[in-house]
Amino acid sequence: MTGRMRTTLLLAPAGTWFLVMLLLPLTVVLIFSFGERAPAGGVVPAFTFEQYANLPARWTAFKNTLTLAPVGTLASLLIAYPLAYFLAVKASPKWKTILLVLVIVPFWTSILIRSYAWIFLLGGRGIPALLEWVGIEGVRLINTPFAVLVGIIYGYLPLMVFPIYVSLDRLDKRLLEASSDLGATRWNTFRQITLPLSIPGIATGCMLVFILLMGEFLIPALLGGGKVFFVGNALVDLFLQSRNWAYGSAVAVTLVIVMLITVTVYMRLINRLGATREDVSIM
Repeated sequence: MTGRMRTTLLLAPAGTWFLVMLLLPLTVVLIFSFGERAPAGGVVPAFTFEQYANLPARWTAFKNTLTLAPVGTLASLLIAYPLAYFLAVKASPKWKTILLVLVIVPFWTSILIRSYAWIFLLGGRGIPALLEWVGIEGVRLINTPFAVLVGIIYGYLPLMVFPIYVSLDRLDKRLLEASSDLGATRWNTFRQITLPLSIPGIATGCMLVFILLMGEFLIPALLGGGKVFFVGNALVDLFLQSRNWAYGSAVAVTLVIVMLITVTVYMRLINRLGATREDVSIM
């Protein structure tokens, strides 16, 4: 058996899974997007661009998604990085394990239950009532973009923390000691060594959070109260309620294209930053 044949056989299961579970469903959705809505719902085979011409009708959903998904990703990064840095570099082995468990604990509960908890906290009997008690009246948090952003950060923060933590935990501490011995300040050490070497963790965490947020629908539905609509909510409405599969497929295809463009640009940026990381490693 030749090496090429052996490689083909080893890759065949994964390739088959990729074809059946990813490419075929996307192909079906792409075909549906050129169809028309059947009178009783579903799709009628056709070849028309009418569904794509109607995409501006869902502009609000795309605007909310393309605004809150990047903002939520960036906010999660700004919160997760100091926490991951403390866990990997500063925390003692005993406390490191305890704190890592505390980061995981929210995942032991359904996102639905956690979102309902935030509905209470951000609702009239929660934080607004506390603010009113101290003299700050008229604050409305629930059913706002802020509420959705809070739910996003809370729900996806662990997915940002762990990749960054792994990247920082593997950091050679001798590099930090050498930088200190050579007279570099803590800020310069962080900027020139720690941050460049943690770029792979940052890239992985941002990718995980951003891709999942682009398809999110539960958090906007619960904390947004139907006033903060994501593309995921639009797809649920189009496929399950109005049963306009053709239009829903066009929206889904457009979302996939937007994600592919965004991820491609993002990966090119990360590759450029990776050159800096390699220079640091060589030094």
